[in-house]
Amino acid sequence: MQSEQFNILTLNDFQWLNEPSNWNLCDNVLKVSTDNKTDFWQETWYKFHFNTGHLYGIDIKDDFTFQACIEADFSQLYDQAGLMIYLDEKHWLKTGMEYNDGQPMIGSVLTNEVSDWATGAFTGDPKKFWIRLSKIQDTVCIKYSTNKKSWLLLRLCPFPVNDTYFVGLMCCTPQRMGLNVKFSDIVLTTPMTDILHSNC
Repeated sequence: MQSEQFNILTLNDFQWLNEPSNWNLCDNVLKVSTDNKTDFWQETWYKFHFNTGHLYGIDIKDDFTFQACIEADFSQLYDQAGLMIYLDEKHWLKTGMEYNDGQPMIGSVLTNEVSDWATGAFTGDPKKFWIRLSKIQDTVCIKYSTNKKSWLLLRLCPFPVNDTYFVGLMCCTPQRMGLNVKFSDIVLTTPMTDILHSNC
């Protein structure tokens, strides 16, 4: 998909990487119930390699901003849902809410052969939040919002340049099944010139 098609995109145009057993798409709202032992992770600390998480995405050729509202009751260790940009098993970035240290935390994982993990406390209601992933050339910027009005910087990082990027909605539960996630308010646009400092 190229930028001139962004305004006609719907979730019906997306496809699954690791389709879950239970999901529903209606009126451009995606609802998913996660399968067991689903995750994206490569090597670091745990020494395991997972590429089993659910990702509902689309191939994008041009620079973009992808945004969604995400609702879920994160309650068990490593429950997670958010957005993802994916090239292959060893090159991707996921971002969103993940249950850790006894509470839902906002964070991101960047994988370039091996995974890192950056996370922090979330000041709003973790059961409903907005997250935005922007890519310009070789840079990705992630921002999140508790109210869809003010946007806070979560991460700015390099990302490999590629002909296409598989971008979409991600959820995983490494230690259980049945996290119910609702993805709505999906927006795909060309990015603002200043993806780092824009707050709208």
